[in-house]
Amino acid sequence: MASPPLALEAAPAKINLALHVTAKRADGYHDLESLVAFADVADELEAYAAPVDSLAIIGPFSKGLSSGSSNLVARAVAAFRQAWPDHVDTGLALTLSKNLPVAAGLGGGSADAAAALRLMSSLGKAPIPMDELMALAARLGADVPMCLLSVPLLAQGVGEKLTPLAAFPACHVVLVNPLIEVSTADVFRRLRSHDNYPLPELPSPLTRPAQLGIWLAETRNDLEPPARKIVPVIGELVERLRDAQGCILSRMSGSGATVFGLFGSSAQAHQAAHELRSQTSGYWVAAAPLIVPES
Repeated sequence: MASPPLALEAAPAKINLALHVTAKRADGYHDLESLVAFADVADELEAYAAPVDSLAIIGPFSKGLSSGSSNLVARAVAAFRQAWPDHVDTGLALTLSKNLPVAAGLGGGSADAAAALRLMSSLGKAPIPMDELMALAARLGADVPMCLLSVPLLAQGVGEKLTPLAAFPACHVVLVNPLIEVSTADVFRRLRSHDNYPLPELPSPLTRPAQLGIWLAETRNDLEPPARKIVPVIGELVERLRDAQGCILSRMSGSGATVFGLFGSSAQAHQAAHELRSQTSGYWVAAAPLIVPES
């Protein structure tokens, strides 16, 4: 019988429920405001004791991914060991199960890197303080800190200003991706307006799906129009989900091409996912609850 892993860590899918681009900065990056949530569908990272660190990538979306030193998981492990060389006293054979589509607007490599940091932290005698782990995450990429938290939050700036929400309604999402990779840089190059108005103030406390839906109706994803020009089927998927029974809102996540539908019940979400699978061929479709703050 195979020995159990030393640690197993999920890398939940990141969803931008709303995303406003508010300014283009002098350094070429953009200031954003985004309401971010995480779905209970994830890549998975497991670790076994080994003489030296290594990374293997398996799963339905592993094809073409490098497991070398440029991989964000490998970079996260190397950066962690440099920062805390005595924290993990063994080499790690890591296996990343790539269950989520790549270049899909779901966090991807950032979520995987964050999972690696959480995993490494958990293997010491005491976990690394979160503020120190967040500082390291920020050096790995703009989305890694929010993926490290993996809770509903408001993200501002380039993603460095994070405000976790104390409460969030129990919602379910349907995610659909046409398996067409979208380059974030290409989407931003096609963005016409770089100084859009910020998000409206969030209700507090935010506790009901209908309340969230009313707020989201006043928001946008500013990256959706340019992404639709690159991948027109995004618009078709938004409309299909919008017409599903019980759908509160449908929209593209991040820079695409994943589209989400927000639902108040698990039954409605799973029914909508079932219908999408029957209407489409070769698309990735998943239904899952959103992760809510622990009470």
